[in-house]
Amino acid sequence: MKILITGAAGFIASHVADACIDAGHELVIVDNLRTGYKRNLNPRAKFIEMDICDPAIDDVIAVEKPDIIDHHAAQISVPLSIEDPLTDAEINVKGVINLLQAAVKHSVKKIVYISSGGAMYGEATEYPTTETYNPRPLSVYAINKMVGEDYLFFYNQQYGLDYTVLRYANVYGPRQVSHGEAGVVSIFVEKLLKGETPTLNAYPGEPEGMIRDYVFVADVVKANLIAFEKGSGDAFNIGTCIPTSTRRLYDEISRQLNVNIEPHKADARKGDLHRSMLDISKAKRVLNWQPDYNLSRGITQVIDYYKNLSGVKL
Repeated sequence: MKILITGAAGFIASHVADACIDAGHELVIVDNLRTGYKRNLNPRAKFIEMDICDPAIDDVIAVEKPDIIDHHAAQISVPLSIEDPLTDAEINVKGVINLLQAAVKHSVKKIVYISSGGAMYGEATEYPTTETYNPRPLSVYAINKMVGEDYLFFYNQQYGLDYTVLRYANVYGPRQVSHGEAGVVSIFVEKLLKGETPTLNAYPGEPEGMIRDYVFVADVVKANLIAFEKGSGDAFNIGTCIPTSTRRLYDEISRQLNVNIEPHKADARKGDLHRSMLDISKAKRVLNWQPDYNLSRGITQVIDYYKNLSGVKL
């Protein structure tokens, strides 16, 4: 098949791109390089530097004629979405509509849309949370991801455009940047490798930090490749259904690095949920997908990546 992946100069989608190439698919990458890096681009893919909001995306899809669009490109910062909701909507809503219009016009067979189970359910009373839970988003980012899902449903009903939604938990792994709005795993690893003191964010009365569902990037990649063929017209949680506190995460990284640095304590950030854990039974049943990596094994790979990147030997 011919796959077009948006955002594949970034963390997760670059791994999906590599897997697509390894599986024998023809691959086109669209990325504006605003937050991604050329070093992440697979040299065997065709790369087009473009913003998903650019009307010229229509020309790209007309020429390339992909069978599937795997849409990862997004504004991913929860705090930024709250501070600047218009920018978030510009990228995470207008960008989606721009792609959907072109997909319908040029007979794309399917959209794989990346949503956020780790954000859109809000402070869910159903825990772990299933796909049928009525979302109560507490950030603009989560609202707009949910809106994207609504547009997919509309385009499916109106034009017959097939889709599968993957609602990620908190994804971590190699290539995740540790600056700006980034995953806490990469932040902890890089700072501890440098001998610096990381910050542990927590709500008052919850010193262990927030509860999250951490899923390794290779497991997320596997879900994407399955979604090319399965899950039509439906949404699936992609996580581990294992709760991990920020403190437990920190302690596991410290243990593997054999360091003993007590983190700084700070308040939770805007939009941080107290807890989030996804029920993945539907993905197991319908997609025949389940995670292969536990937290310890995944963190080992992140540490190895950063050691190789920085040349640090401990």
